[in-house]
Order: sequence, then structure tokens, then C-alpha cells
Amino acid sequence: MADRCLDAILFDIDDTLYSSTSFADLARTRAIEAMVSAGLRAEPARIRKLLQDIIGEYSSNFPYQFDELLSRLNPETYRPVSRAVIVASAVVAYHDTKFKELQPFEDVPEVLVRLKARGACLGVVSHGIPIKQSEKLVRLKLLDSFEPGWVFITEEMEMSKDEPRFWREVARRAGVASERAAYVGDHPVNDVDTPNAVGMVTFLVKRGGKYSSLEPRTPPRHEITNFRELDSILREEYGV
Repeated sequence: MADRCLDAILFDIDDTLYSSTSFADLARTRAIEAMVSAGLRAEPARIRKLLQDIIGEYSSNFPYQFDELLSRLNPETYRPVSRAVIVASAVVAYHDTKFKELQPFEDVPEVLVRLKARGACLGVVSHGIPIKQSEKLVRLKLLDSFEPGWVFITEEMEMSKDEPRFWREVARRAGVASERAAYVGDHPVNDVDTPNAVGMVTFLVKRGGKYSSLEPRTPPRHEITNFRELDSILREEYGV
């Protein structure tokens, strides 16, 4: 018997619907290999360390990562090859990886289909740049799983996930009470503590992503390691 009903089930994207940690590592590896093949004479380990430093300083959304990388290297490491050629090689390799390798976790599509078939209303709440995050949903071929208008991106809403008012506004725009909404995400603080503060049912996904070593200040309602566990809990405890 279900303990309570849910009017909305909302999902994070990165390391929740797909492994952004594994994908980013692979894409950067391919980009480094492409730069070396194009004529960059530097050790791959050194290039990777510089990229990690740049991402730490500017964030993973910084669009000029490879330009900044070359600015931190002696031009003699790539002359006589044009700097633009080195950067273009990295960008193409990164995007080719995105075209070929970006896939959801294998259990995600089947569970989303089952939830939709049982009448669940699904949405997305994600941190980041609207076009970039929406592109992921399109490339993952998951966009049709979610309600029209239920893709909420922090930058578009000009708020962040660590603000309770953000989650209240998400619920308001979705037309549901926050206490009757569930959120499924991998970040122990942003995806658990703040949704907890507004009464949401929180599911912490533990698939070994980059935030797996963090602990929430408040416990999630549920911890899961895959979406089949999510499916069972939603069906058995919430009647979804």
C-alpha cells in the first residue's frame, strides 16, 4: 500500500540519467590525443593536469578550455602548427565523442518508459547552461519522457539549486506542491539538502560519480544505485 502520492518525479541529468563523469573523462582523453596527433608536443599527463586546473578555475562550462590550455604552454610546443589547428582538433574530437558515445545508463530508458506508462508525470531539474543541458536530453533520446515545459535549468531561472526558493519556484511552475514531488539526483548537498528543506521526497543516486565522496547534511528519503530500485520504491511505497 502506498504511504503517499506523488504528482511529479523530477530528475537531475549529470551522473543521474547518464555518466557525465565517465563521458567527460573519455571526451577529454580523445581531445588530448587529437591535439598531440595535430602537433602538440607535450606529455598527455601534463595536458590533462592543465585541463583539470582550468576546469577547476573556470568550471566545466568554460567554452575556451583548449585556448586557455595553449596559453599556458610555450608556443614552441606546437610550432609550426597553427594554434587554431590544435584547438580545432581538440574541439572536433570532443564533439565526435559526444556524437558517438553519449548514452544513458542502460536501465534509465526502460524505467522512464514504465513510469510514463503507469501515468507518472516526469520532469528535469538541472544545474547549468540551458542549451547545453537540453542538448544532453536530446542526444540521450530522453526528451519525450518528460512533460512539455518541465525542463528547469538553473541559469534560465536565474537561481541555483542550493536555494530553497529555486525548488519552490520549480514546484510552482510545474503546478504541484513541493511535498508531493520527488527529486532524483546524485549531488548529496544540492540534490538532497535543499529539496529536503522544502519537503520533497529525495532519492540520492549512488553510481560512483564525482560527488560520491560527499555526504548530505540531512539524509535523503531513499538511496538507490540504479533506476530499477527507483522503480520498485515508487511503485511499492508511493503507488506510482
